[in-house]
Amino acid sequence: MADDLRPDSAAPLVPSQASSHAKPPGGTPADDRGDPQHSEEHQQGPVTLRRNQVPEETTDQRLLDSAGPTDWVHTDPWRVLRIQSEFVEGFGTLAELPQAVSVFGSARTSPDSHEYAMARELGGALARAGYAVITGGGPGIMAAANRGASEAGGVSVGLGIELPFEQGLNEWVDIGINFRYFFARKTMFVKYAQAFCVLPGGFGTMDELFEALTLVQTRKVTRFPVVLLGTEYWSGLIGWLRQSMLRDGYLGAGDLDLISLTDDVDEAVRIVLDADAALRQEQASHAGGRNGRPVEG
Repeated sequence: MADDLRPDSAAPLVPSQASSHAKPPGGTPADDRGDPQHSEEHQQGPVTLRRNQVPEETTDQRLLDSAGPTDWVHTDPWRVLRIQSEFVEGFGTLAELPQAVSVFGSARTSPDSHEYAMARELGGALARAGYAVITGGGPGIMAAANRGASEAGGVSVGLGIELPFEQGLNEWVDIGINFRYFFARKTMFVKYAQAFCVLPGGFGTMDELFEALTLVQTRKVTRFPVVLLGTEYWSGLIGWLRQSMLRDGYLGAGDLDLISLTDDVDEAVRIVLDADAALRQEQASHAGGRNGRPVEG
């Protein structure tokens, strides 16, 4: 409980501290079955715990557990400070990033799969187009996108999260931050990205996808393209959205237009570039209107 009371911050991994592309020690990553006993290493904010020091619950669990002891009344003010520190650390570390795109997908994707190759190609293409690449910093699709960006000479960012079965930041991350709280981490994915590119994944990927769509639908973010890569994987979901949610009136007529679907990495990058150009033109038009001057087209 003593650690739980300490308002420490998320820990940035700046490029000078990160090993360039060396294999992480230990070789085989921790088991991802969700059981802390299968993980030999646990990242708790800036603190690394190993073997019998690995806790059985995460910081998020302690925050959200309403069935716990009543002394939470006395500890929540400290949690608020720690939450605040995660936002401050994230804003401070990422504020000077170039324009960026967040890439999501499964941590379980094998390096010899088609999806891994596509994510690696996408990371490289985005970097060559001038974008930093932001991922969750884990293995699978995340590592592939970080790898592509790093190999292309771009800025490769990983935003990790404290989990019972985490595996740490992948070796291709140049700027990394480990978060305790999902909501602080999610804010960074959206705040510093101009688009989301989403490859096949599970619950976490779906969470990030639908949160992005909700933010665009409710106009909390402006001209934020959401690109799904992998038509075979995503076609079932798109069909259900159209044949159930849209048909029954739970979506508006234009809501599905918020989603772009492709198998072509170049097309995905072009969608991002076009949306970015449209936003810049719109902003310039508004600025010209405020100054009382016409904007040349």
